[in-house]
Amino acid sequence: MAVVISLGGSLINGSGSIDRAFLKEFRGIVLKSGESLGIVTGGGKVAREYAAAAMEFCGNNFVADGVAVAATRMNAALVASLLGEAAHPQVFTDFTKAAAALGKHRIVVMGGTIPGITTDTDSVLLAEAAGAKRIVNLSNVDGIYDSDPRENPNAKKYGKMTHAQLLEMAQRGDRRAPGTNFVFDVIACRLAARSGIELHFVGGKNVRELGDAIKGKKHSGTIVC
Repeated sequence: MAVVISLGGSLINGSGSIDRAFLKEFRGIVLKSGESLGIVTGGGKVAREYAAAAMEFCGNNFVADGVAVAATRMNAALVASLLGEAAHPQVFTDFTKAAAALGKHRIVVMGGTIPGITTDTDSVLLAEAAGAKRIVNLSNVDGIYDSDPRENPNAKKYGKMTHAQLLEMAQRGDRRAPGTNFVFDVIACRLAARSGIELHFVGGKNVRELGDAIKGKKHSGTIVC
């Protein structure tokens, strides 16, 4: 059964330049896992900057979202090239076609799909289409906290939580604005809950734990089930 990885764009190009060292380590762990994987890439700093510029130029959220989606697909193409023959060379924009391709290739890669839909939601929709029961969310935060750990040094990290708890947190932080960050998209939370999809939140600095999360094993991040 496939596992879906939601790969945060902040890990691909968080500083504005491509983190080659991280991506090579990511490749090693993904290939070593031996699992059938769907990978959905975020846009990172590039997507945020382009979306902000588009909003400044035309003031249209739909256009700004579309620009951000294009950035996620650029990252997806980069990751597909990183994984070589193990991955399907095409960057998919259709969930059904991506899920079908997993029957012939061990790894498929997607970026964003349509304006207004985050790559969090794309990851859950791909998981539903492929019958995956686990999503690994790999980002620049090493789990889910009760407050922003960058602002509150006493923030508490959850080892485990329920889908209902995650949804409550998401509703507080998801402003639906292009290029903004929040713990997990509200729509994605609801979809994961309806299909009983287990969510694993792992930090990119602990990328070696990605292998454990892919297998559904214990790690130092957060598990939502």
